[in-house]
Amino acid sequence: MPVAELVDADIPVSATVMALRGELRAGMREIASFEMGSRTASVREGHDAIWAIVRRERRGGLALRVAHCPGGCLGVRRVKREAEEALRLEVTSAIGTQTVVLATDDRELAVLRATITLTPATDLLVPFLPRDLYPLGKGDDPTAATGRVEAAQRGLNAGISYFHLDEPAFGTVLYFQNLTAMNPYFRATRTRPDGAVGGEWPEIGYLPPTPPQSGTPPTDPLPAGEPVTLSDAILVFHDAAPGDEAESALRFLQMLGAAYRQLDLPRTDYRDWVARAERTLDDLQAAPEARIRHYGNTYIHPYTATEYPDIMVQMMTIATLHDYAAWKQQPIAFEAELSKGLGRFYDRKLKTMRRYLPNVGKDKDADAVDSWYLYHPLLNLGRLAIDGDTRAKRLFKGSLDYAIEAARHFGYAWPIQFKIDSFEVITEARNDDGLGQTDVGGLYAYVMLQAFELTDDKRYLDEARVAIEAAKGMRFELNYQANLTAWGAAACLRLWRVTDDPYFRRQSYVYLASFFHNTAIWESEIAHAAHYRNFLGATCLHDAPYMAIYECFDSFAAFERYLKDSGPDLDPSARMLISEYCKYALDRAWFYYPDALPKEVLATEIRNGHIDRGLSFPLEDLYVGGDPAGQVGQEIYGAGAAFVFASRAFHTVEGAPFRFFCDHFPVNSERTSDTGLNFELNGGDACTAALSVVRLPRHTLPAIHVATARGDRIRPIRSGPDRIDYVIPANGRVLLHWGSGA
Repeated sequence: MPVAELVDADIPVSATVMALRGELRAGMREIASFEMGSRTASVREGHDAIWAIVRRERRGGLALRVAHCPGGCLGVRRVKREAEEALRLEVTSAIGTQTVVLATDDRELAVLRATITLTPATDLLVPFLPRDLYPLGKGDDPTAATGRVEAAQRGLNAGISYFHLDEPAFGTVLYFQNLTAMNPYFRATRTRPDGAVGGEWPEIGYLPPTPPQSGTPPTDPLPAGEPVTLSDAILVFHDAAPGDEAESALRFLQMLGAAYRQLDLPRTDYRDWVARAERTLDDLQAAPEARIRHYGNTYIHPYTATEYPDIMVQMMTIATLHDYAAWKQQPIAFEAELSKGLGRFYDRKLKTMRRYLPNVGKDKDADAVDSWYLYHPLLNLGRLAIDGDTRAKRLFKGSLDYAIEAARHFGYAWPIQFKIDSFEVITEARNDDGLGQTDVGGLYAYVMLQAFELTDDKRYLDEARVAIEAAKGMRFELNYQANLTAWGAAACLRLWRVTDDPYFRRQSYVYLASFFHNTAIWESEIAHAAHYRNFLGATCLHDAPYMAIYECFDSFAAFERYLKDSGPDLDPSARMLISEYCKYALDRAWFYYPDALPKEVLATEIRNGHIDRGLSFPLEDLYVGGDPAGQVGQEIYGAGAAFVFASRAFHTVEGAPFRFFCDHFPVNSERTSDTGLNFELNGGDACTAALSVVRLPRHTLPAIHVATARGDRIRPIRSGPDRIDYVIPANGRVLLHWGSGA
């Protein structure tokens, strides 16, 4: 959103803006006031609303509507507040009684939380509710405020507005709407908060969704006498406006972290990804819907019994099988079987891996390739090459010159799709903004760093630098596809480690901010979404309506690399958000598998192939808005999810009759005795992690003792003959002992 400057009627404003300006000029009755660090909050009664006016002395402020009262307030009463609350009000109007709770927190950044609950006086139809947030300029005038909205809600993702008020110099604000709290409202009114947090300066904040109005509008009321949350707004304040894009991104992550810490987080459950991986491996090898033969080799169908084999699908399956085989410490023959056919994708004339096999059907353009499809297979080839796979190393190194030629041809700003034999652009941009696949440069940089690791050739390091530098200035438009953005963040941190230049660490925050801007930081219970979990899920594309399993587990893998390259210099909020994403991925990803969902939530009209609930392959698509699941199809290449999660979250303990599961990545593990070990977790300071001790086949679980580094024993939350579950601190050292002395 461009910088917005308003002076009186220079640009159109709504009647609400003009009415607020008039009321502020005339003065409102003050109900209460309280301090918020360098800011003050004054709660005032207007003609048809209760307002919280937050000000910095001589530096402007904000007006937050905390109760909408059509026809005016009939009564406002202060009631006893809880210990953590700054103020609690009961506000009576024609629509019923609203309870307004204001709470503050200044342990890190200053935070104001405003929760509004309505008990309707009658079955209440809601044709319209106004936005709630207005920056104030000189003289408390919203039309005199100058500032910029850096990021607002996209689709059904996090309900955020990140902005700064520059004149007067109020500072930076993150407005976060806790949409989880409004699930009863969404269900009762049959609405969705699609793009609900946004607006046009100076009228921003949350616009509660209402039924579409027409000659015969829907009649879905809020039931009389049943309390329903209308808003749960969390505002985080910073005194200064951000500088460059890296500073803005870091501040966004820090302020988002502060808002995140205010939430009542949803639970997670243990998921047996090892059993899922074994079932998936069996189905890959046995199910005819998964495989097809060409040139005497075995290839993977992208979807159940449909679509032509392609290099991304083949490489993702091979690479994740390779990870799982390394975790099992035994080779998987099917990995070798799939690898035999890789050479057929290689074009010896162009010296690159093609998307399709040479015999692809006439209904496909054999030369068409999405930009990211050129590089992602190379990333997986690079991983195998670094692990010593000679075939992968040959194909990877043999494709690097073309990879660089393509990057230079497009000036490190790739289109959506082009012809691989001529670089002719097929699709330039994703929409009218003229932007292509904006985060491919980060993926390319990661591939170049793999090449540098393999060859020690400095030109690859230089290419990685140039690619990251070329994306500078994209800010919150950087994200095109979630997993590519995650790999871009990992590339930046790797560059920082290789070059010792802190610029690249700071630039990684730009990738992270764009990634988390596109996550659903709320748990939807709308329609079919009540049957699965979506908290912290990322939409697969910047404008996609759904979360996808491939982007989910590939981002998880990228973030594992990011955290491995991190250290004490990494910002704590960035570390916490990444750790929490990975924690919740291990839980919510389970619901992509059709056997984990009720049959009635599955799509009946499917774009690719069919859905077979008996196969352990995930659906591509789940929807925050509760649309039927699996409309795109059942992903065979999504098989990699189980292999990635099993190999990263389950840990073998040599000589022990168990393995352990942890939803954070353990580091600095140390075996202290034959029956003891300890490890460290580097998640969020106030967050928790799940730890499960899981019996191995043909063994019996011994007595288990889990404690913190200080020696405080942690009691299990569940104990059975096959598994013992604990909740442990997400940051700190954990001690694990077993046997007779435990």
